Amino acid sequence: MHISAEIIDILFLSLRVSILASLIGLAIGAPMGAYISTLNGKVQTVWLTVFSALLAVPTVVVGLVVYLLLSRSGPLGWLNILFTPTAIVIAQVLITVPVITVFVHRACTAAWNEVGDALRLDIARRWRRMWEIGKIAKAGLVTAFLVAFGRAISEVGAVMIVGGNIRGETRVMTTAITLETRQGNFSIAVWLGIILVLLSFSVTVITFLVTRERNKSKI
Repeated sequence: MHISAEIIDILFLSLRVSILASLIGLAIGAPMGAYISTLNGKVQTVWLTVFSALLAVPTVVVGLVVYLLLSRSGPLGWLNILFTPTAIVIAQVLITVPVITVFVHRACTAAWNEVGDALRLDIARRWRRMWEIGKIAKAGLVTAFLVAFGRAISEVGAVMIVGGNIRGETRVMTTAITLETRQGNFSIAVWLGIILVLLSFSVTVITFLVTRERNKSKI
């Protein structure tokens, strides 16, 4: 077995769309998580319940929703981006936002419990409180990004629906593994599987190290 140019192209496309989707998800989910952590009582519970429930939504359903929105008969069909990397990014963003929101909320809540009262006295504007909490919980933001990236790059259902698994265009590692296995091209499938496992393992290790350092800093 050898790593071909096609495998390298698939790898770089997978990394590109997943990293971009995770960054966009972080830009959306991090402020939401920080905002929810500054709320009180039932309002916080409602918001947290909504995003926790979104975590349980099957990713193929997310893919179906994006497909319906971007199809020619859909409200965003005029964009003509279905079966493109952009469509994959959109689907992955919708998948990663709830993940990031929940993880950032956990990290920010711990910080808010420690310094929230002081921030209420010193800072009047909520967005500035959120900013300060985010700086304190920055390790939690890194963890949230890594977890979201791990979920995005291992996603197959939604990616298959909105990307179409087009060779040289939208074929990422997970969809390529599925296709090559069905066609009996186990050499390519095995190589892609090994690379995907190594990436997932690396993300897990980095997440563990970041979490451990964060816990040490609290001692």
